[in-house]
Amino acid sequence: QEILLKTLQSQESEMISIIGRRRVGKTYLVKESFQKNIVFSLTGTQHAPLQEQLLNFSFALRLASKSQDKVAIPSNWMEAFFSLIQYLENLDFKGKKKVVFLDEVPWMATHKSGFLRALSFFWNSWAVNQNIIVVICGSAASWMIQKVVNHTGGLHNRITRRLHLSPFTLHETELFVKSKNIFINRYHLLQIYMAMGGIPHYLKELEAGKTATQNIEDICFSKTGLLRDEFSNLYSALFENSERHIAIVRALASKKIGLSRTELAQTAKVSNGGTLTKILEELQQSGFIEVYAPFGKKAKDKLYRLIDEYSLFYLQFIEKNTKEGIDIWKHISQTQQYKSWSGYAFESICLKHVTQIKKAMSIAGIYSSASSYFKKGNKKEKGVQIDLLLDRNDQAINLFEIKFYQEEFTLTKSYAQELSDKMRLFREATQTKKQLFWTMITTFGLQQNEHSLGLITQILTLDDLFIE
Repeated sequence: QEILLKTLQSQESEMISIIGRRRVGKTYLVKESFQKNIVFSLTGTQHAPLQEQLLNFSFALRLASKSQDKVAIPSNWMEAFFSLIQYLENLDFKGKKKVVFLDEVPWMATHKSGFLRALSFFWNSWAVNQNIIVVICGSAASWMIQKVVNHTGGLHNRITRRLHLSPFTLHETELFVKSKNIFINRYHLLQIYMAMGGIPHYLKELEAGKTATQNIEDICFSKTGLLRDEFSNLYSALFENSERHIAIVRALASKKIGLSRTELAQTAKVSNGGTLTKILEELQQSGFIEVYAPFGKKAKDKLYRLIDEYSLFYLQFIEKNTKEGIDIWKHISQTQQYKSWSGYAFESICLKHVTQIKKAMSIAGIYSSASSYFKKGNKKEKGVQIDLLLDRNDQAINLFEIKFYQEEFTLTKSYAQELSDKMRLFREATQTKKQLFWTMITTFGLQQNEHSLGLITQILTLDDLFIE
């Protein structure tokens, strides 16, 4: 918001692109920041033909001009922008900077529609000299980057501000629900976050006075719940031929540590070529998946991992339980299946909050790279899997053991031995000369005993993930 408000003080025209996944709050941000300055607002309609988009334009222009007369429907986008220029030139805005807001641009700028060419004309021949702000929004992040931000035609290098709106962190989620007068403890809030992530449109469905279990039941499993059927709508709204994107997401949901490109092509039954490259790029830029190279591996060994909380939760629980009746989640949350999933979900959230983890460890000022490590076992030795490690520039590596637990965790003798063996195998396999430390992240901390002393050098709790 601070960045957007600065553009109102600028002495030149600004073209702002705002990218972020569906439901993350792009439209809300623009309207809250520019509500007194927006003189024209147009939102694209999904799957609508050109004629319908132009009809919407004429209606939006009529609303903006507060005219009682019908506004002629333009025959193409060039004609539409001529009409917009005419309207803006006759506007007396008392010295205030005018804002033109174009929302869901990918839905308007369809193949052969001529929208981007007309927008280029509007900007280059008129708007750039008028001290005006043009805001372009889109949920299809990859499309926005390729077609607008990296446009090779008339919009090349015309974007003056780029914003990528991310989902809320745990800290921001806590502030958001408090602003709605919902006071829920961090353990319950974590459970909600594991099911729907930091998406404000989902979080605003929470009701005060209900537990995490009750809210998840209502929002995800009841017949009127917002997230019961959101999955297919989410991907179809962002991507053409979204069934291929969904196939990739389903494949990644089946493997916790992620899949290589070859494994992914085989599992999802998608050819390993340019189409797969495009799909992976689109999913990554829209924030659904991430690509990473495990510790000690080269770029060619990179893995793809699903990181969207709602997608993981939907595929694990909602999809399979839509016909089960009432109190579905109350029952599922008591099962071993839930315990196994919650451990994985908590690990995934820790990976997203590495910045907060580094602050809690007082190493934020030391350069470090986060990664994971996996080595298959064989007949001679056990395999090793470390979900998070921080490779630091001060000749140290923190290995993390992450545990989602309902109370203080106690390290047993056998568990301590397992961690010692894991550290030894990691050192032998990687040949690292750096100092190794075991750091533990648990929901409610670690009960110190003879097995943890000397082995676990630092303990972080759920509260540390809520650091600003």
